[in-house]
Amino acid sequence: MTTDDQSLGPLSTAPPADVDIAIVGAGLMGSAAAWAATRRGRSVALLERFAIGHDRGSSHGSARIVRRAYADPLYVRLTGRAMELWRELEQDADARLLRITGGLDHGPGHEPEAVAAALAACGVAHETMPAAEAERRWPGLRFEGTVVHQPDAGTVDAAAAVAAFVELARRRGADVRPETPVTRIVVEGEDLARIETPAGPLTARRVVVAAGAWTAGLLGDLLPLPTLTVTQQQVFHFPRREAASASWPVVIHDGELSVYSLAGGRDGGPGDARKIAEHQGGRATTAETRDGLVDPAARARITDYVRRWLPGLEPEPFNEATCLYTSTPNEDFLLDRVGPLVVCSPCSGHGAKFAPLIGEVAADLADERPSPDPRFTLAAHRAFRP
Repeated sequence: MTTDDQSLGPLSTAPPADVDIAIVGAGLMGSAAAWAATRRGRSVALLERFAIGHDRGSSHGSARIVRRAYADPLYVRLTGRAMELWRELEQDADARLLRITGGLDHGPGHEPEAVAAALAACGVAHETMPAAEAERRWPGLRFEGTVVHQPDAGTVDAAAAVAAFVELARRRGADVRPETPVTRIVVEGEDLARIETPAGPLTARRVVVAAGAWTAGLLGDLLPLPTLTVTQQQVFHFPRREAASASWPVVIHDGELSVYSLAGGRDGGPGDARKIAEHQGGRATTAETRDGLVDPAARARITDYVRRWLPGLEPEPFNEATCLYTSTPNEDFLLDRVGPLVVCSPCSGHGAKFAPLIGEVAADLADERPSPDPRFTLAAHRAFRP
């Protein structure tokens, strides 16, 4: 994976096209792909069916988790390159997007010992401690079992990151087209595709589809996609009690519920309220039929969770919202190319931290480089059996 400016090689013999790369979807992944591709000197069109920065998908809001802690060494390694690219984006945009607070993992379902082993295997700084020690160090939080602390974790401002990716791509010549829904993609050859929109067609040598919950509708008749499950998730913000620390780490807790919590950023208001949600508490929906209504049962579960595990917070949310997950059966990313089509990562609820890396991979795939790991290919997803 690289950001060099090599030619498109065999594509130089392809029929004329309006742009080298058309990108469908300007959320975190699509906008990151536009940033990566324009850094290589590619001509790019970025098409978004709604306004840039909309709240209909998975990329809005002021806080998403960044962290190195996974039980899978593959993802641990990828987080390292992703963090490097986040720093490059901050430098390129002259903006602070990351807030490093450290991260804590605990709970029997999260396999903290396996997380620690994967971090150790990849040479990533971390420490383990019993629950009592963690509670001493971070008053107002409660833990169970072994706790893993990883200092290079925190949050990224997702909305500001999208804005930065898009603006930097625009400065480098990208044709950014908000309010431009793609109605159909037509493959016209190994190195040419036509994108149909209400404003007229666009041809490209490569089409990167980074459309999240809309991916299956655009590519389902063109590629052998795995089953992509769309769920509507809900997030809640809980105010801090006076004695609660504003610098708590992000926390991943997989116990009776699978819950994550983090500093809420702008969405947390002037009191820096805590953002809390279930990882697996969503309701099946589609991109077109999601209702945007918070499930009262989810609100009750998280409120009870806060009372038990986060006594440093007031157990009453003051702000709540919904977003979408688009998940593969095994929660691995989907990053592959067939002919002129690049499918870019239905991220299964854990992709935001990898956004600049996924954008770089999408640009690599458009440049005829392979997927970064065989697990992310269409063939591997077809072969997966739960």
